Amino acid sequence: MQETRKLNAVAECVLEAQGLHKSYGRVQALRGVDLQVRRGEIFGFLGPNGAGKTTTIRCLLDMIRPDSGMLRVLGLDPQAQPVAVQARTGYLPGEMQFYDNWNAERQLRFFGDMRNGRGDWAYARQLAARLQLDLRTPIKNLSKGNKQKIGVVQALMHRPELLLLDEPTAGLDPLMQQEVLALLREANAAGATVFFSSHIMSEVESVAGRVAIIRVGEIVEVAETGELTHRALRTLTVRFKRAVDVTALQGLPGVQLLSAVPQGSAEPGPTHIVLRVMGDMQPLMTVLGGLPVLDLESTRPTLEEAFLAYYER
Repeated sequence: MQETRKLNAVAECVLEAQGLHKSYGRVQALRGVDLQVRRGEIFGFLGPNGAGKTTTIRCLLDMIRPDSGMLRVLGLDPQAQPVAVQARTGYLPGEMQFYDNWNAERQLRFFGDMRNGRGDWAYARQLAARLQLDLRTPIKNLSKGNKQKIGVVQALMHRPELLLLDEPTAGLDPLMQQEVLALLREANAAGATVFFSSHIMSEVESVAGRVAIIRVGEIVEVAETGELTHRALRTLTVRFKRAVDVTALQGLPGVQLLSAVPQGSAEPGPTHIVLRVMGDMQPLMTVLGGLPVLDLESTRPTLEEAFLAYYER
């Protein structure tokens, strides 16, 4: 029974990386990346610029070769079968190259030809209309945001079963960002698995079911988005009946003093503090029990706060 469950788990895995290492000279871009993305999910890949997001995606598509590690995409080895992998994948790179003298339509038809005519041109026109992309304008006259729209359309137009998107909303205005996210939800509802990198927390939080956080080439957390924001990381606002000495609070493990009011006054200490608490709340509550607490408010973090907390650690 246990072996059957393992086989089923492997069958459901669309993307898999184990022990992925990649260096550029002395720079270690990936330091043992482990990832598993299940079929049918929207998976967010979070990290700032330079964390290793783009390198990971390029390795998955065999655009660059890792120094070591195992990769599987759609059950295939991308190094042994790169054409088969790429034929079933919609890829949006961080920086796309275009023929600047062509218009958007000719460029998209070229991408369709590169896929042996697999693109659905009627669907491509629908996508362009939703993104307010003028297909007749020469690419050299388009803004960065409109060039990004061409990239989004070419990734979606052949209705791939897997989408690998590197910062898909980069350069877009807020309305178009929301439209792109809506397109990703629709593609996912139609059966596509979506893996996208981003450093914009709000968009990951709004569409991704699971998220991985990468820090200097290492995966530091993989969790469901809701679980990550509801873990034992809290912001605590405490108001006291009078000014108090909060030195004992600052020495507690996992407790960080974010602000204290008033500061620098003649009072012996603040009357209002804001704390960030990670882990067990019991030691903090024990200390607060000996202080004249007037009011206490606890709030859960946003995904951005959870992300920043991992980077600070």
